[in-house]
Amino acid sequence: MIEIHDLRKRFGKVVAVDGVTFSAADGRVTGFVGPNGAGKTTTLRALLGLVSPTAGDATIHGKQFRDLVEPVHEAGAVLETQSFHPGRTGRNHLRVVCVAAGIPKARADEMLKLVGLEDAARRRVKGYSLGMKQRLCLATALLGDPKVLVLDEPANGLDPEGIRWLRQFLRRLASEGRTVLVSSHVLAELAQTADDVVIITHGHLVAQAPIAELTARAGGGTLVRSPDVEKLRGALSAAGVDARDCGENALAVDAPPERIGEVAAAGGIVLHELRRQESSLEEIFLELTGTEEARPG
Repeated sequence: MIEIHDLRKRFGKVVAVDGVTFSAADGRVTGFVGPNGAGKTTTLRALLGLVSPTAGDATIHGKQFRDLVEPVHEAGAVLETQSFHPGRTGRNHLRVVCVAAGIPKARADEMLKLVGLEDAARRRVKGYSLGMKQRLCLATALLGDPKVLVLDEPANGLDPEGIRWLRQFLRRLASEGRTVLVSSHVLAELAQTADDVVIITHGHLVAQAPIAELTARAGGGTLVRSPDVEKLRGALSAAGVDARDCGENALAVDAPPERIGEVAAAGGIVLHELRRQESSLEEIFLELTGTEEARPG
């Protein structure tokens, strides 16, 4: 469990994070999104003990990062900054980390296989693509088998196949009971990966909810399509249900699908399509964050 409570961070006159409160639960993938400069990276760095909050708390299983007894086994992280020695192989990089953390060296080969880098284990990191380096970052974060993962833009540099692999990989980690907090700008992909979403802008929290709930709540009613659209419109009007044109033979209706289905069935009206309209995560993000200028953060 990750808990952020009334977190505040000021850099001189700049307020990067201003009273943010949210949580990320065990067994779920939580997406953490906001415009550039919204305070995402500052929040993650505060959680990992890399910056000191001006006020508030950021804890992992109830403890600040510096108070974790065995941090490598409790929290793994991938931040935007990568720290690889270009002359080392991927395998040697992981083995060095294993030695420093008191982890058996055999774990390095296990993680290379887990992230799909076993064939590149003996190649020098300087020859890795950006996507391969991202996979190596994930392998490094998982060496201690942590229960919490904090990932900042993990899809950066991945090709479509790699992004699909990452989605399945993160879902698998969450299914094992881990807490997975992911910061990403790839909203369409995040919508397919995350269970919950936290949205911030200008250092302020503007939304936290399960993605399915948020998109349904922001949706625009129900879309219904029928070859007898005028008859359907009349039946809905008689039932006190508002409807408006929404394309050929289609209506946007301010009522749940179940109600529309009942009206259509009562009138013997054929339906070709009946579905709840939901806003995409991208649409919700743009609506909540607007087009305000981003700040350092």
